[in-house]
Amino acid sequence: MATPAQWLEGARPRTLPNAIAPVVAGTGAADFAGGALWWKALLALLVSLALIVGVNFANDYSDGVRGTDDDRVGPLRLVGAGVAAPGTVKRAAFACFGVAGLAGLVLSLTSAWWLVLIGLVCVAGAWFYTGGSKPYGYLGFGEIAVFVFFGLVAVLGTQFVQAGRVDGAGVLAACAVGCYSSAVLVANNLRDIPTDTESGKITLAVRLGDRRTRRLFAALVTIPTILTLVLAAVATPWAALSLVAVPLAVRAALPVVRGARGPGLIPALAQTGLAMLAWAVAAAVGFALA
Repeated sequence: MATPAQWLEGARPRTLPNAIAPVVAGTGAADFAGGALWWKALLALLVSLALIVGVNFANDYSDGVRGTDDDRVGPLRLVGAGVAAPGTVKRAAFACFGVAGLAGLVLSLTSAWWLVLIGLVCVAGAWFYTGGSKPYGYLGFGEIAVFVFFGLVAVLGTQFVQAGRVDGAGVLAACAVGCYSSAVLVANNLRDIPTDTESGKITLAVRLGDRRTRRLFAALVTIPTILTLVLAAVATPWAALSLVAVPLAVRAALPVVRGARGPGLIPALAQTGLAMLAWAVAAAVGFALA
């Protein structure tokens, strides 16, 4: 039976910036559009956190029963390490999806009914990333899904439920956060190329190969800086505050561009998450000042 500490590690707390940053950025964008509401922001945060923990447990379950996690570098895998029964991890994943669904239902009832449909798509995307007979995460589409769900949907959804609309500033913020979030997964999959290749998990990194995956990562952590300058030009000069994330993005990119492998790439994941969070907080402050 897994200990509480092992369950916490299995939830992969280092991925939480991927859930927090889009809600922070979306709330800032909602404020810029004239309609930030603190209680809806908290509900959106609950949805995002529950989804990412749920998808982490779902991945742990699905990869564990397939044997993909038998030889992994990185955080503890509950099923792969044999410290928790597969069925228990699966139930934990769906419990998290249930929490996200309930919070999302409240947001839908107070915003727009069709958000329920988007919520169902998000849950399906979380499960079928590595679950089902043909998981799309095994076909190289994981980074696209992360960009869509933890970038576009999370940021613009947060802005919409609070402000009742989305705007160009929100779209630019969503793309920036989506790039950072995708970069986290790219770094993770770059680290796992050898084991994923052996187990038959054909991620985008496996398809691209080591060198091109490193170039993709560098591009993904560079694009938010470009979008920051665009935001400062077309929305508000205060958006330039998000340039505070540049040093963190550089620190994240260094291990990748210098050819680090295996455990040497773990700092890149952490620094990318911090860069994303710093970008989102600074953007929210800039939107508020504007």
